[in-house]
This record gives sequence, structure tokens and C-alpha cells, in this order.
Amino acid sequence: MGVEIEVQNLTKSFGKQTIWADVSLTLPAGEICVMLGPSGTGKSVFLKTLIGLLKPDQGHVFIQGVDIATCSERQLYEVRKLFGVLFQDGAMFGSMNLYDNVAFPLREHTRKSESEIRRIVMEKMELVGLLGTEHKLPGEISGGMRKRAGLARALVLDPEIMLFDEPDSGLDPVRTAYLNQLIIDLSAQIEATFLIVTHDVNTARTVPDNIGLLYHRHLAMFGPREMLLSSQEPVVRQFLNAQRIGPIGMSEEKDDEEKEREGDQEMPPLPPIPKQQEPSNGQPRATQREPGAWCREHGITPPPGSFEDSMQLSGGAA
Repeated sequence: MGVEIEVQNLTKSFGKQTIWADVSLTLPAGEICVMLGPSGTGKSVFLKTLIGLLKPDQGHVFIQGVDIATCSERQLYEVRKLFGVLFQDGAMFGSMNLYDNVAFPLREHTRKSESEIRRIVMEKMELVGLLGTEHKLPGEISGGMRKRAGLARALVLDPEIMLFDEPDSGLDPVRTAYLNQLIIDLSAQIEATFLIVTHDVNTARTVPDNIGLLYHRHLAMFGPREMLLSSQEPVVRQFLNAQRIGPIGMSEEKDDEEKEREGDQEMPPLPPIPKQQEPSNGQPRATQREPGAWCREHGITPPPGSFEDSMQLSGGAA
């Protein structure tokens, strides 16, 4: 099972530019979370701060009782062993074949024999659908395959926390759909804590258990998927439904002239909330909630057509 990440009052700036301030949230153990936001709002900065690649100006990040923001380098080194990270471009070593790329963390951080390394590498490559490509160089395969190779490498140390930095960047919609299904299937198998940084609204609407939205140097909202998909908060509503009308403009926030042109136009009605995507085997993940449960618990009427044909998870889960 994954581990919980508790973020308290986190602030990060570069020089005089504040990226975001006073961010507080808890990434629940074993759940899939997505972090959204317009370009330039510091989503990748947030991810790098969680793993200790960047130090915050203020605040805390607690993982198994260790504060990543203030711990020693030795403690940070140990905590990082809990993480697997898929970077935007896969971050493959161009001169190594896929096998050696995936084996690299095992050779660097463990004392396993080459036979044991081979067993693990081939197991992870099979998991991401890359068996038979292990002798290819990163430059000889497609962008989608490089993403999957990067994912295999992130998995070889059996992480309890998986971070994905815009995994759909550069992928067409079909490959993005395949990658999303792979992420869901992995979550069901390894039950790690997942955080996905993305711009893809469809991913945010269908994949995670929880959604966060960074906007205008703060965390606008974080919570269960249904909470944000039924929210009337203008920024959340505009972004998650990919709408033009609302406070977000081409330069993050609309200027006075844009607001005046928009006038009193009403935002379009909320679209139906889709059912959460399930693993390929049709069995719900351990942390997956019953469709509509959050809305019922909080007295929220979801938009017409939400959750489509059934209000029950497959497999008869209640």
C-alpha cells in the first residue's frame, strides 16, 4: 500500500516571483490524485518540491514522519527510495538501450545480482507492454514507447509513491487513453500513492480519486473528483469543463478589457460527471468510490446524465 503525503502551508518563489503560497493538502495513501492548472502555475515545481529536488521557502512536506523541507540529505536519500518518477520526456539515457535504462536504478541503488536484475527488468517491461524491445535505443522508438520505458524504470524499485510529470505531453489522444488505462491498471496492482500533473481535462475527469487545481499563485481547490466536477467555483468550473467563459484568460487571469467584453455572459451548464475509469479486468480498485457517493453524502445533485447507466461499481461493490 502507498504512503500518505501531508503538505502544510507550502510556499515557493524564485527571486521576487511567488510561484504559489500557503498550499496545504493531503495525498491519501494508495489513491490516484491529479494536479491541474493553467500553464505557468507551478505544477511541475510542486512535484519537484514533493521529492525534494526543490526546497520550499516555507512550509512542510511530511512523508512517514519525515519533513522533506527540513530533513538532512541522508534522510532525504532514504525517503526518495519510496518514489518512482516519470518525467515529461521519459528522461532516457540516449546511449543506453531500454534494458540498461530500466536496470539503471537497480544497479545504482541495490546490490542485486545481474540475474535478479534481469528478472525484475523483464517483469516491469512486460507490465508496460515492452517485451521484445529491450535492445532498442530510445531514439529508435516512438514517444509513447519512451514514456512506457520511463514508467518501467520508475517501477523497478517497487515505489510506494509514483509521480507523473505531464505523462500525456506530446502524445495523441489515442496514446493518452492507452497510457491512462495503464496507469489505472498499475494503481490496482501495486496500490501505490499516485500524483499526476497534467493539462488533460479528460484525464482529470475520468482517472483520479482526487483533483487539485493551482491557479493565481494558490491552491484553488483540492478534494474528491466528484466535488470538483460538481463545483460552482468559477475557476474550477471553467478549467475542468474546458470553457472559454470564466476568470482564466490567455495570460492566466483575464484583464479588465477581456472581462468587459465578456460582460454578463453566463457560464454553460455543467456537463454530466462521467464514471471513473476502471482497471482492464473490470474490478474496482481498492480506493475507488461508488459513483455518486460523494454527491449523495453532501446533498449535491449531479448534472443530468451523470454516471450514465449505473450508480454501482462493477463487481457489486457497495
